[in-house]
Amino acid sequence: MSTLSPAYNRDRLLQALVLAGLALVWEASSRAGWVHPFLLPPLSDVLTRLLTDMQSGAVFVDLALTLYRALTGFAIAAVLAVPLGILMARRRGVQWFFDPLISIGFPMPKIAFVPIFILWFDIYDTSKVIMITFSCFFPIVTATYSGTSHIDKWPLWSARALGASEGELLREIILPLASPSILTGLQIALPVGMITTIVTEMLMGGSGVGGAMIAAGRFADSVGVFAGIIEIAILGMVVIRGLDWLRARMLVWHPENRAH
Repeated sequence: MSTLSPAYNRDRLLQALVLAGLALVWEASSRAGWVHPFLLPPLSDVLTRLLTDMQSGAVFVDLALTLYRALTGFAIAAVLAVPLGILMARRRGVQWFFDPLISIGFPMPKIAFVPIFILWFDIYDTSKVIMITFSCFFPIVTATYSGTSHIDKWPLWSARALGASEGELLREIILPLASPSILTGLQIALPVGMITTIVTEMLMGGSGVGGAMIAAGRFADSVGVFAGIIEIAILGMVVIRGLDWLRARMLVWHPENRAH
């Protein structure tokens, strides 16, 4: 097992110092009156609110609901988008049919579909999860299609010459060689899903971090709003780091991990 390099440890230390410096500036600017405490409440007050919410259990309920919606929509999108991306790269008819739809849908602001999904479904979890799935789908299918369509043809030709079936080609060659691109698409889609989750919770209301933030905003509770921002930052960092860890484990054979 490889050990962390001194340069890696130095970078982590510098990042921690930068975060500590920003925290001190935040606290000092609010306490000194450089910024009105209503617009930027002291960091210590925000952390105290977080601790109070943790003791009551409210923060864990909101985080669990937000994480459930984000990961459910993300997982559904991955299950749909990865096979479709592979089929688009492997079957000209599938690519001919779906490419215009994906080309139109990918750059479109997905949040514009929120009123439509509310009309079609409801204002509860169903429409939120569908909205998250819709937002995550396009980065994943695009990355999967790109990674699969750019696979070197020589391994495929060689395997076919040795009598490999389509299923064996998929398992032994296509998925391993396309997996870096697929995982990149997943890593792009997950933050998109987190953002969409928070926005839909704010727009549709109800429980969750976004719903709690918008409720705090309605009551002019700026400390509660900033507490929600810190909750989102921590949750996003944990989820994204988890996906980074998963990528490193799945691509342990890949040259991108040889330097670590």
